[in-house]
Amino acid sequence: MEISPKNLLDQTQPARRARRAWYLYDFGNSAYAAIVLLAVYSAYFKNAVVGGAEGTRLWGWAVGIAAVVVALLSPVLGSIADFSRSKKRLLFIFTAIAVVFTALLFFVRPGDVFIGMLFFILAEIGYRGAQVFYDALLVDVSTAETIGYISGKGWAVGMVGGVICLIIVLVPMQLIGNSFIPYTFLITALFFLLSSIPTFLHVREITEPEQIPAGESVFGLAFKKLGSTFREIKHFGEFVKYMAAFLIYNDGIMMLMDFAAIIGATLFGMQQVQLILFVIVIQIAGAAGALLFGRISDKKSSKQAIIVSLLILSASLIGLFFIKSTVMFFVIGAVAGFSLSGAQAVSRTMVSQLAPAGKVTEFYGFLSVAGRTSTFVGPFVFSTVSYRAHNLYLARGLSELAAEQAGLYWAVGSILLFLLVGMVILMTVRKVTASEPIKY
Repeated sequence: MEISPKNLLDQTQPARRARRAWYLYDFGNSAYAAIVLLAVYSAYFKNAVVGGAEGTRLWGWAVGIAAVVVALLSPVLGSIADFSRSKKRLLFIFTAIAVVFTALLFFVRPGDVFIGMLFFILAEIGYRGAQVFYDALLVDVSTAETIGYISGKGWAVGMVGGVICLIIVLVPMQLIGNSFIPYTFLITALFFLLSSIPTFLHVREITEPEQIPAGESVFGLAFKKLGSTFREIKHFGEFVKYMAAFLIYNDGIMMLMDFAAIIGATLFGMQQVQLILFVIVIQIAGAAGALLFGRISDKKSSKQAIIVSLLILSASLIGLFFIKSTVMFFVIGAVAGFSLSGAQAVSRTMVSQLAPAGKVTEFYGFLSVAGRTSTFVGPFVFSTVSYRAHNLYLARGLSELAAEQAGLYWAVGSILLFLLVGMVILMTVRKVTASEPIKY
């Protein structure tokens, strides 16, 4: 196989160091996802800070509010990053917000509903906002031929980081009990901070910044570029179809991630240590899935990789309706984690193959708009369906727990609907590969 100059550059020591540094950021921010979103804070907020079906409803609102803020900010910030070469600077700002407010979750105690929501919303804005610029740096640490593999490997390294952070908090949690929960947020913040440092030291933005015309401001030019992109978007029909598909299937993915611990605790009575073990299983399976589907993306196409992963994820959710034991829930979780991580890793690869030259970060901003809007609509639908069904079953004479469990099954059904509809739309998008990206 002939090695192009770009591939040769990709094998130099600085390029390898930059890739490793980029992977490490995922290593740290996945600890946030594992502890705050998946294993600890979501269940702690629902059960201890609020309690009952109302906890599920307010958790959905907290996730959704953060999503709306990031959806409004990310396309403008992405446009600024494109012409000012400030992806790393903006990544630093949002990372700092995430780290600080994750640490402040330490002060949230039972009954502290307002600060419990406020600190989480701000931490989530930092975490989600930073991902826009972290994802956009993918094109600075890869080539067209390796982008799928590097994206998948970054996701896999992130899964490993999540597992390590979970193991760090698991041992004291077993020895001390739930009183250790607030300290897990301090550990997560420190873990995230230390893992992000190599990215700021070693990843270099390769693209040259555009010149700002005389009399123009950075923000003014950003809005003009965004306006131009919105006017021209009719020429990017395949990207628009992909965004519609992503908007819907990502609803299902984010709903599952945001409510996994609540589902485990409510349907199967899992305690905090069991939830941590459950998320460890998900993370390990997710690492394998990200690597495998990244390879499929490079060898076949991103579209095929996402469709296969969504089929597996849908099958695992259907299985949830037929199982009764915690052991089988662990098995379902492993299958779901394997496919879910694959879909997420390849989704960002597909954007780079659908984006026109010079608008990659801006298109990641559009991906973020779709994704953050998803993370508002999805949690709102899940929490509303669950809460209303709970009230209906309660009125019919079911006990509080039985009504809450029945409501959750209806909410899980809504996840499945989002996945299947998104997959159907994705099937209409043109097939793109690393060697044959779309041409505009």
